Amino acid sequence: MVPDSLLALAEDVVEAYRKRGWRMAVAECTTGGLFSAVMTTIPGVSAIFDRGFVVYSNEAKTEILKVEQDLMIQHGAVSQEVVQALAQGILTQTQVDWAIAETGIAGPQGGTPEKPVGTTYLALTHRSGRIETRTFIFKGDRRSIRVQIVSAMLDWMLELSTKSD
Repeated sequence: MVPDSLLALAEDVVEAYRKRGWRMAVAECTTGGLFSAVMTTIPGVSAIFDRGFVVYSNEAKTEILKVEQDLMIQHGAVSQEVVQALAQGILTQTQVDWAIAETGIAGPQGGTPEKPVGTTYLALTHRSGRIETRTFIFKGDRRSIRVQIVSAMLDWMLELSTKSD
C-alpha cells in the first residue's frame, strides 16, 4: 500500500511538470520500482513520466545505464559518483528533460561505519548538463527507508519545479 502522503506529492509533481512541459525518467536501486509505482498511480502521469529503470544489481547498472564497473569498484555502488552516472545514463537512453536517480542501503544488512543503513544518494540532472546530488541518512526499517527515499525524490522534484525557469 502506497502512503497517501506520497500520492499527494506525486500528484503535485505531475501537475507542476505537466504545466512546464517537462518529461522525466528515473533510475531506481534501493526503491526497486516503488517510485515508478507511485508515479504511475497518478492519472495523467503519461504526460510527464517516460520510464523507470530498476537497476538493483551492479550488472544491471552497467548493462542498462552504462555505469562503469571501475566506478563502482572504486567508490562503491552506493556513492555520489555512481548515482551521478546513473542519472547521466538515463539521459543517454532517453529523450527526457530531467532524470532522477537513487542508490542507497535499505538494510537491515549492508551498512558500514562509513555508510550506515539508511545512507542514500540522489542525483537530479537536466539535459542541459546541470547535475545536482543530495545525500541522506534515513532512519527506520527497510520499508520506511524506501518510502523516505521516494518522498525525498518527489520533494526535490517539486522544489525544482518551483525554482527553475
